[in-house]
Amino acid sequence: MTSPGRVRAAITRSRLSPFRPGAFSSALHHPRIAVLIGRVLGAAIIVCFLTGLYSHFLQNPQPWMVFPTRPTWLYRLSQGLHVATGTALIPLVLAKLWTVYPRLFAWPPVRSWAHGLERMSIALFVPAVLLQLFMGLLNTLKWYPWPFTFRTLHFWLAWIIVGSLLLHISVKLPIISRHWSSDGTPRDRPGGWTRRGFLTTIAAATAAVVVTTVGQTVTPLRRAALLAPRQPGVGPQGFPVNRTAKQAGVVVPTAWRLHLDGPTPRTLTLADVTALPQHEVRLPIACVDGWSQLGRWGGVRIKDLLALTDAPPGSTVRVVSAETTGSYRVSRLGPEFAYDDLTLLALRLNGEVLHLDHGYPARLIAPARPGVLQTKWVERLEVLP
Repeated sequence: MTSPGRVRAAITRSRLSPFRPGAFSSALHHPRIAVLIGRVLGAAIIVCFLTGLYSHFLQNPQPWMVFPTRPTWLYRLSQGLHVATGTALIPLVLAKLWTVYPRLFAWPPVRSWAHGLERMSIALFVPAVLLQLFMGLLNTLKWYPWPFTFRTLHFWLAWIIVGSLLLHISVKLPIISRHWSSDGTPRDRPGGWTRRGFLTTIAAATAAVVVTTVGQTVTPLRRAALLAPRQPGVGPQGFPVNRTAKQAGVVVPTAWRLHLDGPTPRTLTLADVTALPQHEVRLPIACVDGWSQLGRWGGVRIKDLLALTDAPPGSTVRVVSAETTGSYRVSRLGPEFAYDDLTLLALRLNGEVLHLDHGYPARLIAPARPGVLQTKWVERLEVLP
């Protein structure tokens, strides 16, 4: 006979838990399935995190940081990977949550200190990763329905995600090790969704969202980029535009001048700049939103303009735009970029004078830099001490 105490305990558990005992008997909720999905999920998070750090510090460099300028497509590859893995995380995270969600309602909520750490890691990880993916998706659409700076919150959320993930892995390491290579999953029930079918569906969904967006930077997949917010080849002079001159509040004066602030200040007209030695380079514009496109740029080397001001070798340059608003109207050009032969004050794109929305009369173009730092409508170069 069951004791009254056990009966009361069972009644209490049934009231506190939203599900009846044995409600989750499917093999798809087994730790082995969670580990299989977790492998791919963890790898995608690490790639997304590292490429995100690279992009963040390019935009917010520390004084001691020096960045590579070769290969010239480095940022194009890095940010393409960042957006592709971020997109892939959407179905992977949802699949992982579906696999483990019965354990979120297990009772009692905390059974030991290790279990408490696991619950704490989940309480941090789940809302942080869902918010990160939601905000990242809106960022690719250039929609910011919040009053705070996206880039700052994106950066710190990434640290919370990685920190909580590492805490979760350390606590669950015995279970992960047990199910890493051995398959102790119960057999599939007849007529139910099989493990192979479940994992195949996840793989297909992940591949689908990646293929239909990554074409915005991987040219051979361009026609498949049905969900990409930007289409390469679409826009003025065959290039996408994130921020038009009208949106930036730019009105280029008829008598445009380029101000060179250095040891020997100079002011140049457009005719003066055009009369300087001209060079042509093939460099991609790679946007933080994930799209990129290769172009043929013509103009004057930045290092030649610095020489006109008698700037000391290895100088850092502040590039100032004619924009009236926006956090990217000023960018910092470290010496590794400023003295690179491929860094130009561009006047032409694919043999044509720059369109106004691409920065007419002059814009910056440099290898391996985010598109937001390829400052448009340049009106001043300041040599920093």
